[in-house]
Order: sequence, then C-alpha cells, then structure tokens
Amino acid sequence: MLQCIFLLSDSGEVMLEKQLTGHRVDRSICDWFWDHVISQGDSFKSQPVIASPTHYLFQVVREGITFLACTQVEMPPLMGIEFLCRVSDVLSDYLGGLNEDVIKDNFVIVYELLDEMIDNGFPLTTEANILREMIAPPNIVSKVLSVVTGNSSNVSDTLPGATRSCIPWRAAEPKYANNEVYVDLVEEMDAVINRDGALVKCEVYGEVRVNSHLSGLPDLTLSFANPSILDDVRFHPCVRFRPWESHQVLSFVPPDGEFKLMSYRIKKLKSTPLYVKPQLTSDAGKCRVNVLVGIRNDPGKTIDSITLEFQLPPCILSADLNSNHGTVNILGNKICSWTIGRIPKDKTPSLSGTLLLETELERLHVFPTFRVGFRIMGVALSGLQIDKLDLKTAPSRLYKGFRALTRAGEFEVRS
Repeated sequence: MLQCIFLLSDSGEVMLEKQLTGHRVDRSICDWFWDHVISQGDSFKSQPVIASPTHYLFQVVREGITFLACTQVEMPPLMGIEFLCRVSDVLSDYLGGLNEDVIKDNFVIVYELLDEMIDNGFPLTTEANILREMIAPPNIVSKVLSVVTGNSSNVSDTLPGATRSCIPWRAAEPKYANNEVYVDLVEEMDAVINRDGALVKCEVYGEVRVNSHLSGLPDLTLSFANPSILDDVRFHPCVRFRPWESHQVLSFVPPDGEFKLMSYRIKKLKSTPLYVKPQLTSDAGKCRVNVLVGIRNDPGKTIDSITLEFQLPPCILSADLNSNHGTVNILGNKICSWTIGRIPKDKTPSLSGTLLLETELERLHVFPTFRVGFRIMGVALSGLQIDKLDLKTAPSRLYKGFRALTRAGEFEVRS
C-alpha cells in the first residue's frame, strides 16, 4: 500500500505531492532522498527500490522527472514500480510530453488523474482510454471555459461506460457502424559505432500499437511469423499470458481506441541502414572536418528525415562548415546540426569545413560524437513480421490494416 507520491525535478524541487492514505508523509523524506542522490551519484539514482530509515522508496525517472513513491508497510516492489511507470505513461499521453513546465502548467489535471488512478494507496484505474472518459485532456477550449466559468475541474459528472463492463479497460458494449482495427509496428534503433567503423552495439526497441474501433466484446488473436527473435517482451494487461507462453500468440480483448499492446527488444542486429564516416585531422591550431553519409543496406523503402548532430568541443573558438546537400546550422550551445532529409541518387552528402582552436592549442584532443536521426516508413528493421490477425465472431464488414515505422533512437558514431 503506497502512502505518498512525489514528483521531483532535476534540482530536487517537489513539483507535486499526493498523499494517498490517512498518514501524512513528511517532505523531509525528499530531502533525505536528494541528499543521498547527490552524495552517491548515479549508482543511487539507478536503484528502483531504496530503504530509508523510516520508509521504503520506489523511484522511476522519466525525462528528467523523478517519480517517487513511499510506503512504511511490506508490499510487492514490482507493484509500486509498475504503478509509477503507468503514471508516467498516462501523463505523457495526456499532456503530449513530459517535462517540468508541462507538469506545472497542468498541475490540476495531474492531481485529478492521480485521484482516479489510485485509491487509499491501491491502484484503481490506470487505463488511459477509460481515464479520458472521466477527466477531459487539457486543451485551449477547456482552459478558456475554466477562466470564464471559474470551474477549474475537468472531472466528468457521469461515470464512464467501463464501470458497467466486466472488463476494466473496455467500455460496455460500444457500437460502431464501421468495425476497424489497425496494427502499427513502431521501432527505434539504438546503435554505437566506434572510431574504426565497427558496430559495437545495435538493437531495436519496438512497440506494437493497436487502434481498435470494434463493436461489442471482440476477442482478437495476433500472431507473428518469427516470434522467436523477440526479447524482453512486456504486455498490456489485456493480453492473456498463457497462449503467449505456450504458442507465442497474442490473445486479447482490446481497449477501445488507441493503446500499446506490447513492447519488445531485439538484440545483436548485424547492420544499420546508414553509414557515417567522420574524418577529423588537426594541426597548427586548426581542425579539418569531413563527414560522409550514405546508405549501407537499402531497406527497400525511402529513408528520410536524416539528421546529424554533434557537440563542438569547448576549445573551439569558431567553425566554418558547409555541405553539398541539406542545411548546416550551428546553434548557440555549440551544437552543429546538419539536416539532410533524403539522400539523393546522384551524389553522396558530405559535410566539410574548418574548426579554429584556442590559441594555446595545436591539436584537438577531444573528439565529438555524432548523433544520427532518420525515419523509414513501411519497414521494421528488426525483421519482425505480423503473420495474421483473427477476430472471433467477426462482423460482416471488418477492416484490418498493418503498418511499420522505424526511426533512430540513440544512434551514435564516435570519431
């Protein structure tokens, strides 16, 4: 049973405090937590469960915000950690992102969501689709109405349809003229390439996202052509675990609307779709830069939204960089951004120029790391393929669709 939830900023400021039981938790627990974070560093902040002199603490860090929950009683640790993960996911979905300013600007909505998501220290309603029926997401119209009417609450006066349903994540007997279900494979590629051009790490984090508008109580079955390549799978509560454990088949009754059905990781991939070849040579107080970007393995679909960024070392006084394709910008924080877009067929995009070092330096001793961005529509680079999607007692007109998208995650090339 959780007793309190704190939302802490990077500086340790308490942005939000939610007491969950009749026993009030003193804010000094946050001071104790932050003092230990500062004194012990990342090793302490990476611990999901921490024992203080008076409480057990559960922490999850998302986008620089620490979600901290406290309890004084014995409870399953994974319940506290999973609940904090669900809170961060719901807030990110509701607010269109997660940062300090968004939390402070929408303090009332965040507090209302926590009121509905947990009751007397126990998780209650954590499904975003059901919460949307209870608490209206923030928008310009609702903010104007709250100013005009003086009513700052977004909580609906009527209970959502899910309260009459035997399945907590789905409304009772929704009806649609057109029954549709669409499945998206969304993947992010994380890769590290060393100075010699060798692939140190290459893996994919992926999500199976479903958009379901089906009447009644549909029972779906989704199967993959090659499920054996999946690692670290994580499911939505609607997924029945036994069919997956025995046959690697996803059997579920879906929530109504958009939701994340599962996430997965695929490790030890052998190649990346792009290559980046940086060359830096320095002498006489200058550093010459030449970077080539091209297609290593053609995925069969267009690679677009290609970008390249790197942080100029502090010892650089000025930079004169240009490219034969795309645009190059040097931002105020000494980040060089090269927007390539698509790679043309008639030439290889290249970035070249000169960096001027500080007067006392002859050579550059700190070499930048290049961060690559890209997007590929219609391809899952992990090789994962959806085999079929079946619906028991399918309506006469059922529309199904599948899409795939791969984009760069933490894609780094060291020079």
